[in-house]
Parts: sequence; structure tokens; C-alpha cells
Amino acid sequence: MKQLPDEYYQLLEEIQAADFVLVELTLYLDTHPDDMHALQQFNQFVKYSKQLKKVFESKFGPLQQFGNSFTDANWSWGEGPWPWQV
Repeated sequence: MKQLPDEYYQLLEEIQAADFVLVELTLYLDTHPDDMHALQQFNQFVKYSKQLKKVFESKFGPLQQFGNSFTDANWSWGEGPWPWQV
């Protein structure tokens, strides 16, 4: 397998951390739906996660399938390393 740049791993780790926060906030908001601060944090992390994924995908290819990520003209979905390969 080809060597990936450090930025690949950096961005992937940031995406994983942001999505972890979203999972935790989702669980919290399930029991505290009126917590406005948590709702604001959730929306901030949704934007942040989307930004990170957009940057990642522009440099390294799609992260998700089934319509969650756009593709390029070459259908490069299977070209990048799979998550368990890095």
C-alpha cells in the first residue's frame, strides 16, 4: 500500500473527534432536549464536521457512500485506502 501523507491521518483524526462529539451530544440531547447550549454546540460541530469532510474529500477522495459523498468523474470510491487499512 502506498504511503499516505501526515495530513491524511491528521484530518481523519479530527473528523473522528468531531463525530465522536456529535454522538455524545446526540445521546445527551435525547434526555435533555431543551438544553440550548448543547443544541448550539451540536450545530457548531455539525458545521465543523462537514467542513472537515469537505476538505478531506477534496484532497483524498470520498469518505462515505450511498449518496453521502459526491464523486468525481472517475468514480474513485474504491481507490483510497479503506478505514481498516490505515
